[in-house]
Amino acid sequence: MAPKLRPGQIVLALRMFSRLRPGQVVIINHHGKEKVKRIERIEADKVFVIGDNLSMSTDSRHFGWLESSEVIARVVWPHVSNS
Repeated sequence: MAPKLRPGQIVLALRMFSRLRPGQVVIINHHGKEKVKRIERIEADKVFVIGDNLSMSTDSRHFGWLESSEVIARVVWPHVSNS
């Protein structure tokens, strides 16, 4: 899948958000760095995130499941769909 956001692109994200859902683009805090990823799966209080450019992304396939508390915001603009 091609990346939906360009490097350096400005996004609008909300720290206050409702329930997390697969397909949402979120900002995570991973080892002190903020990263933009897409939620692939949710199980209990854990989320599995992936990058849209799978061949170039470091995501849950490499570092595993994250606590939902590590999701710090949900990207609301630009709208980035799965397709």
